[in-house]
Amino acid sequence: MEQEPIILVVDDVLRNIQLIGNMLKSSGYRINYATDGQSAIENALKNPYDLILLDIMMPKLSGFDVCEKLKENPITKEIPIIFLTAKTDMESVTKGFQIGGVDYITKPFNQEELIVRVKTHINLQKQNKKLKELNAMKDKFFSIIAHDLKNPFHSILGLSEILAARAEHYDTNRIKELASFIHSSTKSGYDLLLNLLEWARSQTNSIKFQPENYALNDFIQKIIDFFTSNAEEKNIQIIKQIPENASIFGDLNMLNTVIQNLVTNAIKFTHTNGKVTISANTTENFTTLAIADTGIGMSEENKNKLFRIDEHYIQPGTNGESGTGLGLIICKEFVEKHEGKIWAESELDRGSCFFITIPASKPS
Repeated sequence: MEQEPIILVVDDVLRNIQLIGNMLKSSGYRINYATDGQSAIENALKNPYDLILLDIMMPKLSGFDVCEKLKENPITKEIPIIFLTAKTDMESVTKGFQIGGVDYITKPFNQEELIVRVKTHINLQKQNKKLKELNAMKDKFFSIIAHDLKNPFHSILGLSEILAARAEHYDTNRIKELASFIHSSTKSGYDLLLNLLEWARSQTNSIKFQPENYALNDFIQKIIDFFTSNAEEKNIQIIKQIPENASIFGDLNMLNTVIQNLVTNAIKFTHTNGKVTISANTTENFTTLAIADTGIGMSEENKNKLFRIDEHYIQPGTNGESGTGLGLIICKEFVEKHEGKIWAESELDRGSCFFITIPASKPS
């Protein structure tokens, strides 16, 4: 369920904050407040506000000063700012727009005008965010096609050309070696193509969502069986720790895609002789699945790039396995389709653990 927008109200007069707060709360908005410019800046850096209502006439740092500092900081520069002012002269209004304000409201406040302006700019901000996400998706899609999908085919073409031209000069072992390379490149390209098609279908809402109740133990065992040969190639042990009565309520195809992506990554980033553990914990309403590995882990900075279409984070596996990061983005979309959550915990050289929450049973 989408949360109500949160707005920061900045004014050195508490009565004004109380008045505006009551107006906004009655219209379904959440608010926070600051009574001086420096507190406003510190507050905005800590919280992802949808909008800031900013008084111009304040001691020490004026509203103009605060606006300029917020617009200089990449963390806060995209937050829309509406100035609150008793001034109606064009010089002040013009300056407010020049330094990055999107609108202004004059005192004394008219509730209907205040709510309409706030709603307009919050809706515009949502639309801007959506457009940026769509552009990021488009850029990601074309970068994958232009680079990542091209690479395995280069290998396939080059190796098959060598094999076709010189097969009669090679012994059986060399032919097997080249055939193995060709197979590996083909599988890489095929897996990527499947991810691209799956992602494209999710973007066009052409995937049917058909949740049902499933026994989690059987579901996970089938996935483990599917990955047995992959794990054996690196002598990785897959451990299952699922309570006998654990269940999930979800779309089987979507959840299969999610868990397979997470197990694939766990095997990919785990060294030979390592372990991958799939465990679960069920509460009254949700089942939390954890896929943990003893692999290479990742830094906090790189962990924060996961699940984001606008970030490009690619890490080769311990045997040089390739990837695009698109799989995790699909995982996030499918998990959120179930009104669940997905997140990761990781430490460099100590391994990673990915968690997902899924409804345990059909809501009554």
